[in-house]
Amino acid sequence: MSETARVARVLLDSPLPQLDRLLDYRVPEELADTAAPGVRVKVPLRSAGRVSNGFLIELVDKADFVGTLSDLDTVVSPVPVLSPELWTLARRVADRGAGNASDILRLGIPPRQVRVEKAWLAGRGAPQRSGAGGMASPIHGYQPGRIEDAVRDAQRIALRAIPRIAQLPGGAWAGHWAVTLAQAAAQCLAGGDSAILVVPDYRDQDQLEAALHAFAADEAIIRMDARQPNAERYRGFLSCLEPEPRIIVGNRSAVYAPASRLGLIALWDDGDPLHAEPLSPYVHARDAALIRADQQSCALILAAHTRSVETQRLVEIGWLHDVAPAPAVTPRVIVTAQQAAADTPAGAARIPSAAWRAATDALEAGPVLVQVARPGYAPVVACRRCKQAARCTVCAGPLGVTRAGAKPSCAACGAIAADWVCSNCEGTALSLVTRGAGRTAEELGRAFAGTRVLVADGERPVQRVGAERALVVATRGAEPIADGGYRAILLLDGERMLARENLRVGDDCLRWWSNAAALAAPGAPVVLVGVGGPLAQAMATWRQDAYAAAEFADRRVLRFPPAVRIASVVGRAETVATAIAEIEPGAVIDTLGPAPLDDALVRSIVRFDYAHGAVVARDLRAAVVRNATSRRKRPSGDGRFVPAPTLKVRFDDPEIL
Repeated sequence: MSETARVARVLLDSPLPQLDRLLDYRVPEELADTAAPGVRVKVPLRSAGRVSNGFLIELVDKADFVGTLSDLDTVVSPVPVLSPELWTLARRVADRGAGNASDILRLGIPPRQVRVEKAWLAGRGAPQRSGAGGMASPIHGYQPGRIEDAVRDAQRIALRAIPRIAQLPGGAWAGHWAVTLAQAAAQCLAGGDSAILVVPDYRDQDQLEAALHAFAADEAIIRMDARQPNAERYRGFLSCLEPEPRIIVGNRSAVYAPASRLGLIALWDDGDPLHAEPLSPYVHARDAALIRADQQSCALILAAHTRSVETQRLVEIGWLHDVAPAPAVTPRVIVTAQQAAADTPAGAARIPSAAWRAATDALEAGPVLVQVARPGYAPVVACRRCKQAARCTVCAGPLGVTRAGAKPSCAACGAIAADWVCSNCEGTALSLVTRGAGRTAEELGRAFAGTRVLVADGERPVQRVGAERALVVATRGAEPIADGGYRAILLLDGERMLARENLRVGDDCLRWWSNAAALAAPGAPVVLVGVGGPLAQAMATWRQDAYAAAEFADRRVLRFPPAVRIASVVGRAETVATAIAEIEPGAVIDTLGPAPLDDALVRSIVRFDYAHGAVVARDLRAAVVRNATSRRKRPSGDGRFVPAPTLKVRFDDPEIL
C-alpha cells in the first residue's frame, strides 16, 4: 500500500438501510500491511457506541468525509474474501431489489472458521493440481456443437432438457439434464474457465454431482450448499478463491460464489420456488444469474423440462436463444379423465381404468410411480353433513388424520378433535375429503396385493429405487429415480393441484408433471388423470414452450408479471402513500391498493416497466431510508412508547398475485 493510501472505505455488515453505503476510516500504521481490499474488518460505529463488522471495499487517498476520521479497529483476517467482481455483483443485485448489499454478501460469504482458514493459508504454498482433467466429451442429444459453441462464445441460451434418464459410467442413474449440464461444465473447465451450476434442492444436486464426477476431476468440483457444516462450507469457499478453475455446484446462494475466470453459469429448473430467496432483498437466483452473466461476460444456460414464463419472456425479447433437443425425445403421455367404478379396486384407489391397466401391465416389468398432491394420510377432513372443512376448536387450524385409525387432530397445534361440533350445521361426524400419500399407499397396497409399496415425501425421503417390481407413491417434487426408469407413471390429483389460487398454479403443475414424466423408461406410459385444456395439450404434445408463450401473451394483456415488474410497499397508509408519490413521474404504470393488512398496516402494489426498474428501486429505496432515519417512538394506548412501524418494500414477489 502506498504511503498516501491511508483511507479505507468500508461496508458495514448491518441490516439498517441508512448504513448501506461506504464509510471512510483512517488506516493506522500498525494495520497498513494487512488492510487490503476484500478483507474482513472491525470498525467503530459512534452512533451505536460499539465496534461493527464489515468489509474493506477499497483504499483511497482522500476521504469523502470532511471531519476527523475514526481508525480501523481490527483487520479480522488477511484473506480477501470479497473479490471486486462479487462486490460489484452484490451492489447491482441489491440495487435492483432496493435492498442492502451486505444482505447479499451474507448469502455469498460464509461465516469465518478460524481453524479452517489457518489450515488453508498454511497449504497455499503447496503445489496445486490442475482441475481441468482432460478434454470434455461431446454433448449428445442436441445439434452437434450447439451447447459447446454457446459455452465457448459466452452465449445465453434457454435449454429444453431431454426428458429421460441416463446411466452414468459407475452404473448409477441420473436425469439426462444432469449429464448435459455436467458435460457443459466439463467443457468450460477444459478451456481453463470456472463454472457455477445452481439447482433447487439436494435431490437435484446429488444427481448433478454424480454426473460431474463422471466428466471432471474430483478436486475440481466444489460443493456449496446450506446442508454443509460451517467448516466444510467455508473450506469450499476458500477453494473457490484460488486461481485454478473450478466447477461450483449448489443451491441458490451458489450463484454468488467467487470463481476464477468465470465462463459459465447454469441454472436448472428456474421455475422452482426454491430458487426464490426468502431473505431481503428477495432476489431470485435467476435474476442474480442474469446480472452476473452480463457483468462478467460469461455463458448462461437456463435449463428445464418446463420453461418458466420469465424465461419465455427473455427468449421472446431475444436475450436468450432457444435450444431444443435434436431429434426431439418425448415421453408417451396419455391424458384421461375416465374413472373406474367405485366398487372396483381401481375405483377404491381413485385410478381411472386406463391408468389401472397401464400400472397392472407395467408392474410385470418393474417399478411404477404414482404422483399425488399431498403428503400425510388425510390432510383435510370435513363435516359429513354439510361438507364444510373442519377446523380446530382451539386454534381454528385445519383438522386432518395423520395415519390409519388415528383420531382427527389439528395440523397447527396438534390438539385432538374430541367432541367436535360443526360450526355451520352442528353435525358431529367427520369424513375424509382428501387422500395424502400415506392413504394412497394403503389403498394401492390393498388393490395390488403382494406388491411392495414405497412412500416418498418430505418426511420419508427416498432418492433411488431399484428395477424390481414396486409401487412408489410420491408427492410432487419428491419422486425418486428408478434404475432404468419407471415402467409406468400415474399423475393423480391434477384437479386438486390446480385448485390453488395463484397466478403461477398452471406453471407449477406443468413443471411438477413434466419432471415426473421425465423419469419414465423409454416408451413407458405416463397417464395424466383428471386434467384437460391447454395444460393437458402441452403435456400430451410435450410443448411446454408453447404453453409458456400463450401464458406470457395473456399476462402481457393483463399487465401481470413477468410482462411487467411489480413492487409491494407495506406500512402505514400515509407512509405508503408518500413513498409511492415520490417515485419519479412517468415511471409507474399504475398502483393497486392500498389493501388493509393486520396491525393497521396497508399494502400497495406498484406496476412498472423493466426500463424503469432502476428508477423505481432508487426512489423506493430512498423512501425506506428516510422512514428508517426519521421514525420516532409513539405512545401506545397504555402510556408506553413503542416503535413506529417500518416501511417494507419487496420487488417481484412471486406469491403476491
